[in-house]
Amino acid sequence: MAVTVAIAPVAAPMVERTVLPLALLLATLVLLLCLLSLAAGRASLSPAEVLAGLFGYGDEAARLIVREVRLPRTLLGLLVGGTLGLTGAALQGLLRNPLAEPALLGVSGSASLGAVIAFYFGFAASFPLALPLGGMAGALLAVTLLYALAGREASALTLILAGVAINSMAAALTALALNLAPSPYAAVEILFWLLGSLADRSFDQVRLALPLVLLGWLLLAGIGRSLDALTLGEDTARSLGINLAALQRRIILGTALSVGATTSVTGSVGFIGLVVPHLLRPLVGYRPGVLLWLSALGGAALTLAADILIRWIASGQELRLGVITALLGAPFFLWLVLRTRRALS
Repeated sequence: MAVTVAIAPVAAPMVERTVLPLALLLATLVLLLCLLSLAAGRASLSPAEVLAGLFGYGDEAARLIVREVRLPRTLLGLLVGGTLGLTGAALQGLLRNPLAEPALLGVSGSASLGAVIAFYFGFAASFPLALPLGGMAGALLAVTLLYALAGREASALTLILAGVAINSMAAALTALALNLAPSPYAAVEILFWLLGSLADRSFDQVRLALPLVLLGWLLLAGIGRSLDALTLGEDTARSLGINLAALQRRIILGTALSVGATTSVTGSVGFIGLVVPHLLRPLVGYRPGVLLWLSALGGAALTLAADILIRWIASGQELRLGVITALLGAPFFLWLVLRTRRALS
């Protein structure tokens, strides 16, 4: 059952006065977290060494650590977090459902399945880019199945049901691949990848994901006015000249491209797209159009913070990013479910 998001009657001038300071605050936070991400790790580097290494100066070892190890990891953190925050806000606005996130449409699960197939049949071992390419193929397949099941002018409820079906099938096939893995080592390798991580990534993964992520973001740019109109109801939105079918296509395809690209290179990272829009929504007067890019900044900040926390935790083996975000997001999700239940009772 779809749950309609309540739109609080907050005056527009009041909202506009809070948006710019909030955006500047989030942008500053992201910048600081980027610097911390470049400094965090087993090799301790001072801020001066980080900046010198970033611009190609200073000690050679520091330059290699900053530019070849930590910079790709930080850039992927920005791409992953920004994508999940942006697409989560867009889907919640489109479906008018506070529980919507990229995984709801089956995109994340199908991208993971595509990468698991590359693992299972040995493509990843013989061709390093087979893993991300398989993930992207899985995400695009999910969109094709979504429209085949729901139709091109589906209602929000039909989209949700079709997405749940696709996500469940992808999860079942992934579990089957784990169950039939040719060796315990292969199963462990698949499982660790599924948990999601930014570690041990290079600029190859950044270059592969970046074009599709930017294309997905481009499709989601400029939909703010349409989402604001949609809060008044579909009939009112149509009367204002909003093409709902085109809006739906842009959001779903933009989500598939960007989330599929990031999932294919980092594995599955959950809850960012659910948590961040909810934390920021009251601060922008419950306006989904204003929320979009603020959620991208918030998602990037939360992902970078979680990844920094992983590197600061003393452990024999580095924790996975998907585990940390789940530990942070699950309590919030439970609180959200309880609040929604009370609102409906």
